[in-house]
Amino acid sequence: MSSNSYVHGASSQPLIGQTIGQFFDDICHRHAQREALVVRGQSVRWTYAELRRQVDSLACGLMALGLEAGDRIGIWSQNNVEWVLMQFATAKAGLILVNINPAYRRAELEYALNKVACKALVLSPSFKSSDYLAMLGDLAPELASAAPGQLAAARLPALRWVIRMGRETSPGMLNFDDLLNAPGQEALEALAQRGETLQFDDPINIQFTSGTTGSPKGATLSHHNILNNGFFVGEAMRLTAEDRLCIPVPLYHCFGMVLGNLACVTHGATMVYPSEAFDPLAVLETVEAERCTGLHGVPTMFIAVLDHPRFDEFDLSSLRTGIMAGSPCPIEVMKRVVERMHMEEVTIAYGMTETSPVSFQSHTDTPVSKKVSTVGLIHPHVEVKIVDPEGRIVPRGQTGELLTRGYSVMLGYWEDEARTREAIDVAGWMHTGDLATLDESGYCNIVGRVKDMVIRGGENIYPREIEEFLYRHPDIQDVQVIGVPDERFGEELCAWIRVREGASLDADGVRAFCQGQIAHYKIPRYIEFVSDFPMTITGKIQKFVMRQQMKERLGLEESRTA
Repeated sequence: MSSNSYVHGASSQPLIGQTIGQFFDDICHRHAQREALVVRGQSVRWTYAELRRQVDSLACGLMALGLEAGDRIGIWSQNNVEWVLMQFATAKAGLILVNINPAYRRAELEYALNKVACKALVLSPSFKSSDYLAMLGDLAPELASAAPGQLAAARLPALRWVIRMGRETSPGMLNFDDLLNAPGQEALEALAQRGETLQFDDPINIQFTSGTTGSPKGATLSHHNILNNGFFVGEAMRLTAEDRLCIPVPLYHCFGMVLGNLACVTHGATMVYPSEAFDPLAVLETVEAERCTGLHGVPTMFIAVLDHPRFDEFDLSSLRTGIMAGSPCPIEVMKRVVERMHMEEVTIAYGMTETSPVSFQSHTDTPVSKKVSTVGLIHPHVEVKIVDPEGRIVPRGQTGELLTRGYSVMLGYWEDEARTREAIDVAGWMHTGDLATLDESGYCNIVGRVKDMVIRGGENIYPREIEEFLYRHPDIQDVQVIGVPDERFGEELCAWIRVREGASLDADGVRAFCQGQIAHYKIPRYIEFVSDFPMTITGKIQKFVMRQQMKERLGLEESRTA
């Protein structure tokens, strides 16, 4: 009889029992003269000693505003040196950093700031099409006549301090650089005393998760959560102080601040930021110029880099590792990353914000066959089980919902006990909503979302399987499969396809490719050719948006069941 779908990441490597600030200080002392941070767009190139000096200055500056341990401070910005400083300075001062999505607009900003009662907000003046100063001004017109720290806005009642980046000044706001003045000995001693009062289980970070329904939830993470996860992510990549990691993924998300920054800092490696937001050419230029040994990205980012018209001009031979995560990694894309980008030791990671985020990761020496078909093995000190709809553990190889438990599970959703209880059961298991299988060796395969599974005429169909098959077509660059309502079968399959540049493909050609190769009921009834997919700023495909668009386009209604 097959064994149960349960795995535990037993490890001889103990968990880190320090706060982020304590661990950061130790690392900065040990690697003082090594390069810690490179931000190409801002001409920043700092050693660990300089990074600590800047972080301490900012932490003291924030404390001088009267911010107390446990106060929430938002950051609304693209990737830049200020973001990195805020990540570590707030941890040292015991402030809870609230990551605000750079794509947010007025209503979303208002919700986020009020949900967690932010006392302060650090923001960039603008980014891309977003005028952050104007949006905040609309929400808090009282800023125009307020003294810094004295804001009393009707729509943002908790907010007192607004700190803007850049050289220009704005009414009612402090400038970020004003907080970087060299602190005196008394301020440094106060910072040290604050650090001694902090516990590693204290909340230190709130990240809003964008569900398909309802308002975003504030996943609340501790020092212990994200410091340890960053460390073990780096261990799986075999990071050392000699490594230089190119980080084009957003900092407001765990991919940037945990898998990027904390993985580097816990190993004395160098954080390298190629641009404010993902730009494939900037990635190519940065990897070559900085001799980066690692590169992070979601599959769509790697596709954009590989398909850039100037790709062959750049020497990427310094690369060896990195992480591809965020959404399912197509087999053909993985093969190209290994072969053309020299990333033989690239790893796949799987997780969610609520689990800090990584639960599974492949290793640098994971066999290619497993690297292209699974998300790797269980992380150290983490448990996972796969269960059926009744909550019973299923046999190995059988599909069910993935549940995870351990140090990495969030403290909860901020001031939302009901949703926290829905997500984390009485035994401490986090219900991910992901459908997965475990093989006999413990490798995990994510086959879709519980909500994404398509049930056509009683047949359970996992869109990931269809996508992987269609990726084999030489003219298909990218593909996403969803279910849409159908009166006869309940649901039918719909494929959105991006065709390679210069190629010609039609729906009949796609169906002919499928004929005789996959079961008839797995051949998409609807085939749409598109130039892009709706996605979040982190590159996650928004299948619920695709489904809604197709329902409207085809005039479909949800099928009724008795």
